[in-house]
Amino acid sequence: MAEAADFQGTSASPARRWLRRTGALLAGAPLLAGLLQLPAATPADASGQESAQAASGAGSVSVAVDSLTPSAPTEGDTVSVTGTVTNNGKQPVTDAHVDLRVGPSLDTRSSIDALAKKSDDVQGPTGKAVGGKYTEKFSNLTPGVAEPFNISVPVDELDLGQDGVYQLAVALSGETAAQPWDQVLGVQRTFLPWQPEEAGTKTKTTFLWPLVSDVHMTAETGSNEQQTPVFSNDDLAEEIAPGGRLDQMVSLGKGLDITWVIDPDLLASVDAMTKNYEVRGEDGVTTSGRSQAVAKQWLSELQQAVAGKEVVALPFGDPDLASLAHNGTTVTGSLSHLKEATDAVDNTVPTILHTKPSTDFAWPVDGAVDPSIMKVATSAGADKVIARSDSLQDDLSYTPSAARPIGGGTTAVVADSRMSTAFQGNLTRASASTLAVQRFLAQSLTLGLQTGKQRSVVVAPQRTPSVNQAQAMAEALGTLQGGNWSESQDLSAAAKAKPDPAANRKVPPASAYPPSLRKQELPRAAFEQIARTRDDLDNFKVILTDESRVVTPFGRAMNREMSTSWRGRGVAAVGYRDAVESYLGGLIDGVKLIKKSETKLSGRSAMIPVTVQNNLVQGVEHLELRLTSKNPTRLKIGGNAYEEQPVAVNGGHSQSVKFTTSANANGRAKVEAQLYTEDGRKYGEPVTFDVKVTEVTPTVMLVIGGGVLLLVLAGFRMYTQRKRAAAREAAEDAAGETDDDGDNPVAAPQNPEAPGDRHKDESEAGSRADAPQQPSDPAPDTAAESADPSGTGERVDR
Repeated sequence: MAEAADFQGTSASPARRWLRRTGALLAGAPLLAGLLQLPAATPADASGQESAQAASGAGSVSVAVDSLTPSAPTEGDTVSVTGTVTNNGKQPVTDAHVDLRVGPSLDTRSSIDALAKKSDDVQGPTGKAVGGKYTEKFSNLTPGVAEPFNISVPVDELDLGQDGVYQLAVALSGETAAQPWDQVLGVQRTFLPWQPEEAGTKTKTTFLWPLVSDVHMTAETGSNEQQTPVFSNDDLAEEIAPGGRLDQMVSLGKGLDITWVIDPDLLASVDAMTKNYEVRGEDGVTTSGRSQAVAKQWLSELQQAVAGKEVVALPFGDPDLASLAHNGTTVTGSLSHLKEATDAVDNTVPTILHTKPSTDFAWPVDGAVDPSIMKVATSAGADKVIARSDSLQDDLSYTPSAARPIGGGTTAVVADSRMSTAFQGNLTRASASTLAVQRFLAQSLTLGLQTGKQRSVVVAPQRTPSVNQAQAMAEALGTLQGGNWSESQDLSAAAKAKPDPAANRKVPPASAYPPSLRKQELPRAAFEQIARTRDDLDNFKVILTDESRVVTPFGRAMNREMSTSWRGRGVAAVGYRDAVESYLGGLIDGVKLIKKSETKLSGRSAMIPVTVQNNLVQGVEHLELRLTSKNPTRLKIGGNAYEEQPVAVNGGHSQSVKFTTSANANGRAKVEAQLYTEDGRKYGEPVTFDVKVTEVTPTVMLVIGGGVLLLVLAGFRMYTQRKRAAAREAAEDAAGETDDDGDNPVAAPQNPEAPGDRHKDESEAGSRADAPQQPSDPAPDTAAESADPSGTGERVDR
């Protein structure tokens, strides 16, 4: 077999080969003893040569094929191969030369996979060397130094036969001091598709071109009229900037016949960046975003790229269908988020891209499905599920068409796993990218040659290809679309194609779901946290005068919490959910009751005020404030154990609500104030305070009345005494004037009370007036001020 591979086309009878080998052994018998004394076998013995190579030379030189053009040659083309050879050994390689070697055609898709796994194995067959002038020579290869090569060969010199995929090996041969004979020291195998003429039956190929990114927008928005959005980072600006990943996806996809698969959240996020937006730094401080021009340019280019092309819209945020099916369906309300995410497409994609997308498709991660995933995927209206052939497998000698009905009006569109995974892995090196392109083309051509029947094939690559992966995808797809064995087809057409009756239509059980994918799923706790956020939002929105300012950003944030992009990033997913929940809690706490200290109540009844504060920018309504007495036998509120009053507070204001209270006994009574929504659900934390009751009895009122009467009588006595004194003073003045004239003698006082007695009475009256009040004196109309520090008591309105 090795001989047939190395010297394709030779033929010799078994008898002749036996005679030749026997003669060689007889001729070499005298030298056998001497040869056994050598440290290594000579090149004359093929098996001895292989062991010597494995010991000290073979594989010591790495060969990298950086480009192969054209990727799929036709008649009259010249195949050019460029790359580098690097001596990884410790000894120089002399008399080195690089040549191309064409191996036999690869008739099955599994043989292509097998060759790709050992593409640099020097022990395997390398094929027949083209040789001659199509060889590049190096007199010396210094250890650790990479040397470039460039070989161009007319395709006619490759001696290709019938249509198919051929092994093309680039081999470096040379000598070392330890092994001074010509040997293969390094090789790199690749694939050369050969279809020089138009195929009679072309394969219809659908290539999905995904525009999906990570979660970037938070639930937080500014308090201004425009509700300036806040981004958790500025990574999206880098992706859409010139040369960025998403910029390359749009630029490369513009000239290809593809089906665009877009996450509406990406469009909404970039559209938000075209206006004012904020970016939160690692220190928690927000700064103004500066990528408005970049965002506008990217959207403009995307609008041009998708014009006239099929656009498939995923549900908003690209929810993880497998996580939802396995861990979320038992959490109340989880499926409703998927329905909301699907409905959000109509308000996003047509508005931004000016095209109507298809929402009939669901795309589980890596196309892995089981019955529960299928059920969830179609629960929001999609009737087509993009699966993959390594999940929904077929036991056929050929690859069937992608579409197949699986019952219940659902169609599984099964993407080809080999072609879909061709561009995964690290393709930063040109050699890795070239090998991926050639392998993809080889799989496509081999698939097309399996049968004369026309089939529809779907390629669903990874959701977020890197720049290098996207470039390799575009290169391969460009060659495929310009080739002779394939033609492009939209995803909708592939889903409607006639299914193969022999194809598998049975969805694999849950036990067949890949454990590696299950480990990356969102846990049940994630959906429980989302449910709590939803409950808090539902309780909050009913009191708002403009609920859209809160419902829309938080609704979209909850969609993002279920995103497929959180796979493999569990810590970041928890952080995002916590941030959403915390921010909503802060808004809810913006409407609250002001705490009260102990309230003192004198008398049978009084008004107790309770204050509601609204720190939101919008007004709140549809709230009721309930004041409840915990000891209604001592203190009643509005004649009962509690009383409710409606509450409406403008944004940024406070509102005091007054309740009538009545006391039945002295002492302390606990009172609780609690806000409720109109549907009877508690809102916010309650406020509890004490009311100290000091009731005024009839006996106390009698004592107070007696004291007032005494004060009146004392005042009347003072008034009469002063009046008599004034009269005496007037009479004495008149008598004194007569004596001064000498007409009459000094008159005796008419009032028997001496002047000294008058002054004494006035002094006594004054002393009584200044005397301290007695217990029976009238009391103030309010309770005495407390001697405690300020703030321990609160006055009430009576």
